[in-house]
Amino acid sequence: MNTSDPDTPACTPADPESLRQRFSGRLITDPAGLEPFLVDWRRRYFGRALAVAMPDSVDDVAAVVRWCAQHRVAIVPQGGNTGLSGAATPDDHGRSIVLSLARLKRVRALDTVNNSITVEAGCTLGEVRSAAEAAGRLFPLSLPSEGSCTIGGNLSTNAGGVAVLRYGNARELCLGLEVVTADGDVWHGLRGLRKDNTGYDLRDLFIGAEGTLGVITAATLKLYPPPAAQITAMAAVDSPHVALQLLGQAQAALGASLTAFELISDLCLELVVQHYPEHRRPFAQPSPYYVLLETSDSESEAHASAMFEALMERVIEAGIASDAVVATSGAQSRALWALRELISEAQALTGKNIKHDVSVPISAIGDFVERTNTELQRRFPGIRMVVFGHLGDGNLHYNVSPPAGRCGPEHEAEFLAQQPAINLVTHDAVHAFGGSISAEHGLGQLRRDESARYKSAVEMTLMRRIRQALDPLGIMNPGKVLPPD
Repeated sequence: MNTSDPDTPACTPADPESLRQRFSGRLITDPAGLEPFLVDWRRRYFGRALAVAMPDSVDDVAAVVRWCAQHRVAIVPQGGNTGLSGAATPDDHGRSIVLSLARLKRVRALDTVNNSITVEAGCTLGEVRSAAEAAGRLFPLSLPSEGSCTIGGNLSTNAGGVAVLRYGNARELCLGLEVVTADGDVWHGLRGLRKDNTGYDLRDLFIGAEGTLGVITAATLKLYPPPAAQITAMAAVDSPHVALQLLGQAQAALGASLTAFELISDLCLELVVQHYPEHRRPFAQPSPYYVLLETSDSESEAHASAMFEALMERVIEAGIASDAVVATSGAQSRALWALRELISEAQALTGKNIKHDVSVPISAIGDFVERTNTELQRRFPGIRMVVFGHLGDGNLHYNVSPPAGRCGPEHEAEFLAQQPAINLVTHDAVHAFGGSISAEHGLGQLRRDESARYKSAVEMTLMRRIRQALDPLGIMNPGKVLPPD
């Protein structure tokens, strides 16, 4: 259960039924209806709320926010509720309104000349990608949860995904926003401009703010011409240090067409094939690490395949990779990607684990993994490192599982009791290498207090001033991102 948070605004008695008359949409107050909105995806955080409001339009969102400001009721914005840091889960006071954007589903505009699409915050990532594809365009943000995560949540957490290497995070894919402010006003910032040098960039304040500064209700996003071909390959390597050598070779050979470059440890594949036996290892002999590469070619599939085949031959001859496979069909490509995308689910099926979503300078990844693995395994004998992630942009999912044979429910409490110490070792190492303790999952509740350890006093002061200026009543998603002052 969440602990009480002194930052939660004192709430005057308010009957949520009085909110029902303020907006069009759905208001949920019965316990059974509330339950799915009060727990996070990992079932680590459980909260309570007065009600769940599900408005039908931006004006309805504004009406809900005005009611909450009037009654000093905290607002917890929620999209697809797929986040991993507890940012969309209310605290246990029971004095919040969960503001679900799930009914804001319209595609408002699609401009193939400007290469932009304007969508409401409740559209799932998959729906946006499908709308772009139907118009002959690509929206490149790609996440395993695209069928349920929403654009509002993607922007509120500045989601990354597997294509950041070429296209950037959600922030780089957003041209403009529509936002309901903490006092219930609507900022109409849906500009489809690549250049707008007219003052402070308000858009960037709300992206990555996890609903603590306002409610994103719509966004104008960048589209791209689809590639003529996408080819996937996997290579076996001895270490992250060697994987970095492969990255250099791939960037030199493929340039901007290199879309994804994912590092996967052998334990990751072991867990996937253990829990999903329909999937098989791509190589006869195991390797300590693997790299999954994807290229998006503007010429043809034959050209992309030839480039990849030549690259793989060179790195094998140079001793950088011990083996490699290039997908020759869509089915083979999907099979390779499934090995990557099922890692988190496979680890969850194995039992409780301790997750870290970190980033370090790309050049430091080899040393970070080697030294941190050694230190953690010295201090916590038997633990297993589940290391995978977006090597091409420096973002690793550096997870820790219990020792083999100690993954059952009877061992969970003992393992999770070590979490603060494991986090401290990991995040101190991240900080020492000039990295960040949250690369793409956000701070939410999970990393809120830890972040203050690694941010300077100046950074914390500036962030608090921004929050106070935009949300003076302290009603916007309290208890998230910033620790109590």
